[in-house]
Amino acid sequence: MKKVLLLAVLASGLAFGQTKKVIGSDVHWWGYKIAKTEASSHDGTVKVKSGNLVLKNGAVVGGDFVLDMTTISATDLSGEGKTKLEGHLKNGDFFEVEKYPTATYKITSVKKNTNKDYNFVVNGNLTVKGKTNPVSFPAKITSNKGIITLESDKFSFDRQKFDVAYKAAMQDALVKDDVDMKIKITVK
Repeated sequence: MKKVLLLAVLASGLAFGQTKKVIGSDVHWWGYKIAKTEASSHDGTVKVKSGNLVLKNGAVVGGDFVLDMTTISATDLSGEGKTKLEGHLKNGDFFEVEKYPTATYKITSVKKNTNKDYNFVVNGNLTVKGKTNPVSFPAKITSNKGIITLESDKFSFDRQKFDVAYKAAMQDALVKDDVDMKIKITVK
């Protein structure tokens, strides 16, 4: 009876996939101003709080991860400029991290891509500030000695679809709607 139960458990794992937890991550963002000035863009990072990838027959077929929006930081600035920008990003001007401390991305499908450098397209739903919209990106997925890495090419999402808008309309008009991101997720 124990052998039958063990076989059933193993078979269900093969049929539904294996879940692997995130052991490393790197999420980088870029935001742009409309005006072409010396500081016409900013970039930074945000930390992954938790996540996983779902594998079936060794291929990534799903997964999700949670971004800790309280960790959003600017890496192109220092001192007062850095403090000021991070304050704007975290308060009601943009992400409202006290009310919405996390954002999530849930992978809905992974398809082969003809691009040799980024051999897959990852499709999923991004939820920011309680609003969910589809976001897809090209990715390179590699496996080496039990470690699987999903690394995106730079991709964009429209911040306005998530109500990530500077509350002062005149100021918001000076910020491009597209935010670029690049992610790297590692599981074991």
